Amino acid sequence: MGKNKLTKAEIIDNISTKIGINRKDIHVVIDEFFEQIKEALQDDRTIELRGFGTFELRTRKGREKARNPKTGEIVPVKDHGVAAFRPGRELKKLAWPLRD
Repeated sequence: MGKNKLTKAEIIDNISTKIGINRKDIHVVIDEFFEQIKEALQDDRTIELRGFGTFELRTRKGREKARNPKTGEIVPVKDHGVAAFRPGRELKKLAWPLRD
């Protein structure tokens, strides 16, 4: 797995260079894109981006005896939602070319 990070600022710069649109406009579009994803997840909707993947909420089962990693204290954890991402077929093939 790659250890290098790609930040939102770098994505904005790359798109700006490639397409020739001003950075501020791209920043607004990307921020709104993320807002749409967050709002859909809050409404318990699945976000399907063909050729890329799917974002969805899943319920993680709670436990009576979980451990706080900082203190080691045993604490109860209720059922809770977690955001999950499943890569689409095309992304899988690009990211893991030896598997299929």
